[in-house]
Amino acid sequence: MSESSGGFLFTFFNLAIAQEYWADIARGMLVTIGVGIAVVITGLALGLAMAIGRALQLRWLTAATVIFSDVMRSLPPLVVLILLYFGLATLGLELSAFAATWVSLSMVLAAYAQESIWSAMASLAKGQTEAARSTGLSWWQAMRWVVLPQALRRAVPPLTNRVISTTKNTALGSIVALGEILSNAQAASAVAGNPTPLTIGAFLYLLVFLPIVIFSRWLEHKTKTTA
Repeated sequence: MSESSGGFLFTFFNLAIAQEYWADIARGMLVTIGVGIAVVITGLALGLAMAIGRALQLRWLTAATVIFSDVMRSLPPLVVLILLYFGLATLGLELSAFAATWVSLSMVLAAYAQESIWSAMASLAKGQTEAARSTGLSWWQAMRWVVLPQALRRAVPPLTNRVISTTKNTALGSIVALGEILSNAQAASAVAGNPTPLTIGAFLYLLVFLPIVIFSRWLEHKTKTTA
């Protein structure tokens, strides 16, 4: 083994350091998964609810939905997180690092989900809704059984990419000392004086998100073939 390759392995793949810190970083992976799942559930649910509310065509509700979505899509997720965590604290409303990360990323995902679902709903022929109503279905029944199934299939491709992008932003939780993968890996790297913990963190991110990327590719293909 050459001196350069030996130095590379000692720096980025130091087995002694990896053995000492891998457990702490692995615990951060559980936090990353927990926040990610919470963000996906609440973000998509809120986005779907806002899209349905927008379809009611109530002027005040449409305006509120559009303003919220535009603001959340314009602000970087990091800015939203900082505003929630540090800004609310100055008002006496303190959120935990987990809650602040969860709420901020959920709002960002909800904004994009609302736009994706609403665009898919708007792209459907109005005649489909009218035809469904003519059979005796109520507005809600037409929405549930006719509009939403088609709209959600059309919204899958942009939604899957946005879900992946947003959940990867759980790493921003390190800014507010959330004990997720990056935060624990950075702390361990600083103590060890070696970047090996960051290498472990990179592998753990790959372990968490690669299956999601593969699943999203399959889901996009599935929805295209059944559309």
